[in-house]
Amino acid sequence: MKLNLYQVDAFTHQVFKGNPAAVCSLTEWLPDHVMQSIAAENNLAETAFFVATDTGFHIRWFTPTVEVDLCGHATLASAHVLFEHLNFRNEKVIFSSRSGDLIVKKIASGYQMDFPNQTPFPCDKFNLAEQTFGRRPVKCLCNQDYVIVFDDETFVREFEPDFGKLKEWDLRGVTITAKSDEYDFVSRFFAPNYGIDEDPVTGSSFTQLAPYWAEKLDKNQLKAKQVSNRGGEVLCEVKGNRVLLSGDCVTYLMGEIHI
Repeated sequence: MKLNLYQVDAFTHQVFKGNPAAVCSLTEWLPDHVMQSIAAENNLAETAFFVATDTGFHIRWFTPTVEVDLCGHATLASAHVLFEHLNFRNEKVIFSSRSGDLIVKKIASGYQMDFPNQTPFPCDKFNLAEQTFGRRPVKCLCNQDYVIVFDDETFVREFEPDFGKLKEWDLRGVTITAKSDEYDFVSRFFAPNYGIDEDPVTGSSFTQLAPYWAEKLDKNQLKAKQVSNRGGEVLCEVKGNRVLLSGDCVTYLMGEIHI
C-alpha cells in the first residue's frame, strides 16, 4: 500500500519555524494501530488523517503514542494540504472530529480556524505548580489542559522544564503563560505523558488561553506568541462559544509511505 504524506510547518510563514505536522489524506480509515504506527514513525507532535464525508472531512490526530481529541496545528496543516495540494475549491473546510465540527477558511494572511471555546476554570494545583516550576503562579486553571498563569514574561520564556516533574500532571498537558510587552500574551506547552515534551505551537491550547486573556485584558482580539525554540504567532478572536485562530502554513515535504 502507498499513501501520500505531507509535512507542513504550521503557524509560520517560513520553513523550520512554527509547528511541523504530518498529514495523510485517506480514501478510507486504516486500522487504528496502523495510524498509530505511522504517527510513531513520523515522530512529530501530531500526524493528522482525514477521510472525505458527505459534508466535508472527518479528521483524527495521533501523537507518537496516543490519539488525541483536538489538535490545532495539524488541523491547520490539513486545510493547507487541501487548499494548496488537493485542489479543494470551497471557501471553507468543515472537519468533523471528536471535538465537534472544526471550520477552516482561507484568508489573506493564511488560514482561520473556527474552534470551540474551552474557557478554563480555577483548580487547586498551586502546590504542585510550585514544586514543578519553582515559583508560585498567580492562577491555576484547567480544562482540556492545565493553564498556569505567571506574572513574569521572562520567566515563561526562560523556564527550563523538568519533564519528570511535568509527568506528574494528569491531564493532556500543561500550558504556562504570562502577559507580554510585545504581544498580548506568551505561552509554552508541555505534554510529556503524550509523547510531546514541549510542543512548538499548540493551536488547541489557544481555545483555553484566548478566553482567559480576553476577559483579563478586556479585549476579544489578541495577538499571541508561543515562545518555544521554533516559535509561532497566533491571532485569536473570542466570539461567544467559539474561538477564531489565524495563522499561515508552509509545505516542507511531500512524499509516499510504503506499508
